[in-house]
Amino acid sequence: MSSLVNGFASCRASALRLTARALFETLLEGQGEAATSKIFRQLQNVKTAAHSRGLVTSIEQAAATTSSAATTGACSIRSSLPWVGVGARGFRSSISAADEVKVVVPSMGDSISEGTLCALEKQVGDVVREDDVIAQVETDKVTIDVRYTMAKPGKVTSIPVKVDDTVVLDQVIAVVEQGDVPEAAAGEGQAAPEDEAPPPPKGDATPEEPKKEEPAAAPGAKPVPQTPAAGSDAASPPQSEPPSEPPFGGPGRERRVKMTRMRKRVAERLKGAQNTYAMLSTFNEIDMTNLIAMRNKYKDAFLEKHNVKLGFMSAFVKAAADALMMVPAVNAVIDGDDIVYRDYVDISIAVATPKGLVVPVLRDCDKMSYAEIEKTINRYGAKARDGTLSIDEMAGGTFTISNGGVFGSMLSTPIINPPQSAILGMHATINRPMVVGKEILPRPMMYVALTYDHRLIDGREAVTFLRRVKEVIEDPSRLLLEL
Repeated sequence: MSSLVNGFASCRASALRLTARALFETLLEGQGEAATSKIFRQLQNVKTAAHSRGLVTSIEQAAATTSSAATTGACSIRSSLPWVGVGARGFRSSISAADEVKVVVPSMGDSISEGTLCALEKQVGDVVREDDVIAQVETDKVTIDVRYTMAKPGKVTSIPVKVDDTVVLDQVIAVVEQGDVPEAAAGEGQAAPEDEAPPPPKGDATPEEPKKEEPAAAPGAKPVPQTPAAGSDAASPPQSEPPSEPPFGGPGRERRVKMTRMRKRVAERLKGAQNTYAMLSTFNEIDMTNLIAMRNKYKDAFLEKHNVKLGFMSAFVKAAADALMMVPAVNAVIDGDDIVYRDYVDISIAVATPKGLVVPVLRDCDKMSYAEIEKTINRYGAKARDGTLSIDEMAGGTFTISNGGVFGSMLSTPIINPPQSAILGMHATINRPMVVGKEILPRPMMYVALTYDHRLIDGREAVTFLRRVKEVIEDPSRLLLEL
């Protein structure tokens, strides 16, 4: 039994832990110790699988091939599994005593080891029930809710952390003592009755006299220095060179705000990319005439059938996926002394949010239809604006597309999103005079930029990739005819 637990404990990715829990809760229903050896053999494939899809497949095979056994020992098996207490969102509560539950920091993703406690939703003495949010942890990608996941309610007895603390995986956020909860305490954060007056302050309470307000200085006026009264014990400040005055007026012209963890992480990653990659950008221009005509012709029928608008991003995703399969080096990455070629296409789409840039990932988008791409992008966009994107929805990615054109950008050199090796920058579509045959005609043109890691990708491969994107966008029928 211990081999089973230790064997699966290495699977830390939240998506896999959730998949495993759902499968094995069903798998272990009615099974005893006799079945664990066969389960453990199946889990060896889980430990050695090279990719998350392989891991999930191995788990599913384990569930499908393991036969039912006696019910003896089922409860003891389930109680000792490492994912016991994992809620629907992967947030964990570990039982450390008979009626005491430690609520700990959940998995924050394979590449994230720490976060910042940005909010405490419960305090010591508060009653918590299943799925109640106790705290929020801000990572460099998303804000995670830490929830109480046990079915039995309890009362918070200890919170060993405070807001703005740095917390790590499995660190205790709160201790909850389980037990019978009075009905009066059933509501979350129940307020005191309205007719209950607050206790009077200690001592003789007298109405506080309003403080005398000193007249405000006129805008731009220099502050008047305060001179200590004669005979006062206050030591006069040492004579030193007066501090330099702000260059643009008095106080109130500047604000100092602490950087969020996401903003700090974005800054670190961008600077790290500049320091690591041999970045080079190549450019091309695309005539959008045919793509615009196709969109105008089919947008109403597309909306009626798929209940989503037909945009330009789906066409660029399809074109980039086709080009990535044609030029596999752009879809690869350097790992130490090796080059890792990815035989799948997961494209990250840059989305701007009030907190910073996030990059949700379209999985296997080379196999997706236009409608599937548009629906997924719309769903990710809404979740990004609401701050509800999960870590798994942003993890991975083999290539990134960034559309600065929505903000009016005409040209840029985007920075690679580590650990990828290239990024495609889209820009605004602008009517420009172009030579068409023997005529000069106005055409809707877009500049595109490909920034790539020159250590891995040669100029010939970069130009080939960008020309393929140009060909497919200028003649969308090429993909249909596989030309």
